[in-house]
Amino acid sequence: MRHGKKFNHLGRTSSHRAAMLSNMASSLILHKRISTTLAKAKALRVYVEPLITRSKDDSTHSRRLVFSYLQNKLAVSELFREVALKVANRPGGYTRILKTGNRLGDNADMAMMELVDYNEAMLDAKEDSKAKAKTTRRKRAPAKKKTGAEGDSAEASAAVEPKPAKKVKKAAEPQKAKEQPDQEPKEEN
Repeated sequence: MRHGKKFNHLGRTSSHRAAMLSNMASSLILHKRISTTLAKAKALRVYVEPLITRSKDDSTHSRRLVFSYLQNKLAVSELFREVALKVANRPGGYTRILKTGNRLGDNADMAMMELVDYNEAMLDAKEDSKAKAKTTRRKRAPAKKKTGAEGDSAEASAAVEPKPAKKVKKAAEPQKAKEQPDQEPKEEN
């Protein structure tokens, strides 16, 4: 029985699973984004995040431990040179899993897995939203700050008679006045 065992075997033997996760982790580090099934992405997250944490300490021992998992010199050098510098201030959560729908052949849940600090589109969106939040901040009008009977009456009169409505009424009245003199002489004849 497998009570309490939460490890996903992914339908593979231990050696096949280790080789697959090693290759996927190397691809993720080299390409910064990969597309895979949701189950594999969740298993890969558990596999690769401790390696990224280990890369923050650039020592020979750390490099050898990471190499024992990845078995790829290019991926190890990329991890320790570039990725470790980007994630130096991040306390965890180095990867992001985005669901992309179902695969056509077998309807498997597909996902895109990426390193968080390398998605320029999302980073730009965050900066834009911060900038927009600062520029769209509104302040109260000085008339609303008044208190007492004078302030209340000023607010009430402003609410009853909006300025654009006055302009429309003034423009409509002269037209009626012009029409009435034209009609009166016609009636007299």
